[in-house]
Amino acid sequence: MKTGNQFARVAAIFLVWGSWTISVAAETTSGTTDLDYQRARWHPLHFKPAIETATDQQCLECHQEVLEKSVKQQSPAGVKSANTLAWYQTLDTYEGEQETFHRRHLVTPLAKQLMNLQCNTCHDGNDPREEAPVPPTKEDAGFTLRKMVTTEKTCLKCHGKHPYEIMGLTGPWEETRESMGNSCLTCHVAIRTNRHQVNYLKAEEIEKAAEKNSDVCFGCHGGRQWYRISYPYPRHPWPGQAAEVPDWAKDRPTESEPRFQLKKTADNSTANTSTTK
Repeated sequence: MKTGNQFARVAAIFLVWGSWTISVAAETTSGTTDLDYQRARWHPLHFKPAIETATDQQCLECHQEVLEKSVKQQSPAGVKSANTLAWYQTLDTYEGEQETFHRRHLVTPLAKQLMNLQCNTCHDGNDPREEAPVPPTKEDAGFTLRKMVTTEKTCLKCHGKHPYEIMGLTGPWEETRESMGNSCLTCHVAIRTNRHQVNYLKAEEIEKAAEKNSDVCFGCHGGRQWYRISYPYPRHPWPGQAAEVPDWAKDRPTESEPRFQLKKTADNSTANTSTTK
């Protein structure tokens, strides 16, 4: 009898929870923006397919604070930000004072010049039920445990290790750059020339800037390293490419992920048609 009562109570709890979830889904689907935090977490924009076409404007209706200037003037120890360099300020390509994480990726001069990042470039939805897989599994669940982004598919692209070993360099770029004329284009003027053709980068602007400063290249290929590994970039075919594929590249794809590919135009060329900020 006691077991039956416990089962009834559990069933009642799930019934109430299910009814609440359905009502929230109906409310948020109607476009209501006046939601409390718990209901806002279940807004359709946080789920596929809506997140795939969400604009920055839609995201920033609730998350505007990520673009507000909020760098502290001094650390708890009393060190003033104006008197020290943050790690990202050590490259020549960074201009200005210290900035917050999201502002460095969206609104700083370098970000506007070379990048076309959108909110959903990195944030591919956030289902509260999937912060941990239920039931637990050793298989790839399609997301990273308790992360708001899948870092190995986003952050690693621009914050991985410089893979000098597979390039045939004798050491890290910091040690060999002088022998290469301090220019990545010494080799890459003819090697892997079909590059940066994705909707979150401005390929032409990157090429122009790289001719003047190698830190434009190195900044995203080892200069702002967060991880001890490199990102396995796709090897898009390029003119003059050798027929033999090196061992390290045999498992590499030959095109970018579909959601990052540039749209084909009528003349079969590519164009960056991502939503502007």
